[in-house]
Amino acid sequence: MTQQLTQVSPHAQDWYRESIIYQVYPRSYYDTNGDGIGDLPGITAKLDYIASLGVDIVWISPFFTSPMKDFGYDIADYCDVDPMFGTLADFDALVAKAHSLGLKIMIDQVMAHTAEDHAWFKESRASRDNPKADWYVWSNPKDDGNPPNNWLSVFGGSSWQWDTRRRQYYMHNFLASQPQLNFHNPDVQQAHLDALRFWLERGVDGIRLDACNYHFHDQQLRSNPPATNRDSITVTDVNPYGMQAHDYDKTRPENLPFLQKLRALLDEYKAISIGEVGSDDSLATMAEYTAGGDKLHMAYSFNLLVNHLSSHYIRQQVEQFEERVKGGWASWSVGNHDVPRVASRWGGPDAPPAFAKLALAMQLSLKGTPCLYQGDELAFAEADVPFELLQDPYGITFWPEFKGRDGCRTPMAWTGDDHGGFTTGQPWLPVSPQHRDRAAAVQENDPASTLAFTRAFIAWRRTLPQLTRGAISFYDAPEPVLALRRDLEGERGVIAVFNLGAEAVSFDLPQVSGAQQLDGYGLPGTVADGQVSLPAYGAWFGYAA
Repeated sequence: MTQQLTQVSPHAQDWYRESIIYQVYPRSYYDTNGDGIGDLPGITAKLDYIASLGVDIVWISPFFTSPMKDFGYDIADYCDVDPMFGTLADFDALVAKAHSLGLKIMIDQVMAHTAEDHAWFKESRASRDNPKADWYVWSNPKDDGNPPNNWLSVFGGSSWQWDTRRRQYYMHNFLASQPQLNFHNPDVQQAHLDALRFWLERGVDGIRLDACNYHFHDQQLRSNPPATNRDSITVTDVNPYGMQAHDYDKTRPENLPFLQKLRALLDEYKAISIGEVGSDDSLATMAEYTAGGDKLHMAYSFNLLVNHLSSHYIRQQVEQFEERVKGGWASWSVGNHDVPRVASRWGGPDAPPAFAKLALAMQLSLKGTPCLYQGDELAFAEADVPFELLQDPYGITFWPEFKGRDGCRTPMAWTGDDHGGFTTGQPWLPVSPQHRDRAAAVQENDPASTLAFTRAFIAWRRTLPQLTRGAISFYDAPEPVLALRRDLEGERGVIAVFNLGAEAVSFDLPQVSGAQQLDGYGLPGTVADGQVSLPAYGAWFGYAA
C-alpha cells in the first residue's frame, strides 16, 4: 500500500503574514435588540458583509463583563460576556459563523489592569494580608503623605490612587478605576494564562494584547526622569504624560519571559497574537517583542496613528522598523478606536473618497499585516460629537483642546435612514450625517464607491505575493509622494508610487524606465520615459524592468 503524503504549505505557520485584519468595535457595529448599543449577535449578522471585503481576521474589541467606565477596557470578569453584548452562547455562534465563512476571530486581552469591580481587586484591597493582597501594585505613602513617586496616568494626573481600606496607594496607568495588576506575582501571570485558555478552548484564533508593554513595573518604584524628547505620538501635547521618560512604569525587561509563556500557550492552539505598543521608542519595542519567533507574532504602535502625514515620515517609520527587526513582523495600522479617523486625520475635514482609496492602497502595500478599522472601507470621516453627548472620560478630562475618542467610535451607518440602520432605539453616540450619506447600503451597488474599491483592491493584492511577503525598499521622491518597491524571490519586483496630496504631481523616477504597468488596482496614474505623473490621490503600480 502506497502511503499518501500531505503537502504542507511553507507558509502554514505564519499565515497571518498574508492576512488582513478588520477591527470591530462591538458597541458601535450593529444593535439587534434596540438598546442603542451594538452586540455580539449584531456582529454575527454582519459577518457576511465583513467576509465580502476579502479580509481574513476579525478583531473584536472587549465584550467581557465590565462596568464600562472605559467602555470594556476595564474588565470585571475575563471569562464571561457582558450582558449588554449578549451571552457565551452568542459568542460561540459568532465563532461558528465566522469559521464557516473562512474568517478567523481575534479577541482583545486587557491584561495590565482590571476594573475595580473585579473580584481580584475587591479581595486585594480588603486587607494587606489576604491571599490576593499583592496581586495589584500597592505602596505606602511617603512620610508627607504624597504618592511614592512621580509616575503619571495616561488619562491625566498621578498614577497613584489613595485607598482608605488599606491606607495605601494603588497604581493605575489609566483611569483610577483601572488598578494595575502586579505581574511580578507568578499567580497573576497564571491567572491570565488560564483565562486565555478558556477562550482558546472556545475556538478563538488569536488575541490582540492591549497596552502589552504595560504589564510590569519597576519594583523599586523609582521615579521617571524628564523626557528628553516629548512623546507627541502616544499622547496629545496637552497631556503632561508625555513630559516623562517612562523608564520605570512600563516597557520593563521582565515582560519578555512572560510573552514567551504566552506564546507557548498560543502555539498549543496554533493561535496568533498582535500586541499594541506605546513606548518611548515604540519601533524598538515592536522589534524586541516580535524577534526570535518565541514572543508576539506581530505588533503595532501609534507611529502611523499620528495627526501629520508626510511620505518622508512613513518611509522613516518602515525603514527604522526593518533595520531593527530580527525576523519579527509589523502590523501597520492607520486607524482604530483610539484616534481620529484617518480620512480626517490625514486627509483633512473635507477629504474626498479618493483620499480614502489612496490611503487604503498605500497601507496595504507596506510590508506587514494591515489592520483596517470599521468604516474605513466606507471613507468615514471623524464624527463631530458635542461636549454634552461625550461619553469618553479621556475626552471629558482634556476638553476642549482634546476631544477624546468618541468621534471615531460613533455607530456604523448601514443605511441612509435615521440612526443609519444601526439601531431601532437611541444610539449610545449619535450617528454622523456624513456617515449616513456614505452608508454601506448607499455604496453597495456603486462601482465607483470606496466600498467597491476596497473589495477590488484586496482581491487584486492577493494576486501579487510580492505585496504580502516581499522585502520592502524605497525610492527618493518629492513630497508628498511615497515610492516603494517590493521584492520576492522568484517573482518580478513590484514598484508602487503614491501621491498623498491634493495636487497633481509629475517627477522623474529613473527606476520606472522600462517598467510594465500593472492592471486592475483601480487608481489613476501614468509612467512615460522615466517620468511618473499622478493626479491628486493617484497611484501607479508596475513590474520593475
